[in-house]
Amino acid sequence: MSRLISVILTLFALSILGGGIYLYVAQGDIADQRRFGDKAIPVQAAEITTHPFANRIEAIGTTEANESVTISARVSDTIESVNFSDGDIVEKGAVLVRLNRAEQEALLAEAEATMLEAKQQLERTQDLVKRGNASLAVLDERVRLVESATAQVAAAKARIADRVVRAPFAGVLGVRQVSPGALLSPGTPITTLDDVTPIKLDFAVPEQFISALSRDQRVVARAAAYPGETFTGKVTNVSSRVDPVTRAITVRAEIANEDKRLRPGMLLTVEVINNERLAIAAPEGAIIQWVRTSSSLL
Repeated sequence: MSRLISVILTLFALSILGGGIYLYVAQGDIADQRRFGDKAIPVQAAEITTHPFANRIEAIGTTEANESVTISARVSDTIESVNFSDGDIVEKGAVLVRLNRAEQEALLAEAEATMLEAKQQLERTQDLVKRGNASLAVLDERVRLVESATAQVAAAKARIADRVVRAPFAGVLGVRQVSPGALLSPGTPITTLDDVTPIKLDFAVPEQFISALSRDQRVVARAAAYPGETFTGKVTNVSSRVDPVTRAITVRAEIANEDKRLRPGMLLTVEVINNERLAIAAPEGAIIQWVRTSSSLL
């Protein structure tokens, strides 16, 4: 008898639970009906098309000049003339500074006179050797003197060239730090020279993205100095080492920077674009989420 009562109570409890579930689902249906109404849902047709998609790796980087150098003199002397202004754009070989070279030019003139005399003596000795009036030993000595005088002329020209400071490559000059008449010593900064076309962009990427990095990937950069503008470049190198402290790898990209607006040392936000593809896409408003369910309607 007690077993029968237990069965009846169990069935009664299950019926109450089932009724509760039914009421819960029914209320959800009523809410859906209230949401959309008794009439058919008005729709607007839209064409499903393909759109470009891509994976993006975000980072922060710093710009560096393609080539950069601090211009200085190789010798010590007084500045005769300064032939540039702050921020000038110069070509390779352009004369920036001339030092006093009066003494060196005098030494060059002396060396050239010595070389001329040595060559004349050689010509006379060669004629005497042909006549049998001079030995070959004398001729060899005259040849040695000519070679020595020629070397002295070359050395004098080199000393003069050291007193003309030229741009080692094309680029943009920085601030002038010297004036005419000043005594310039070796290593004293004259100005800076930066080649910024292209400009390099170095940034660190967490090591878990190494497999997604490769050369020639497209890079899109943005600078706070130019809001709303983007600068496009490409990855040129991925470092061979991961920093054991930060667990990040250094990536270098290049941006053409033909207008020279980007300068070394600027902070840029970077996006590395990979896996670019076309995929089917629908407007976001065309996707409807049903209440209390995980179903969606397109």
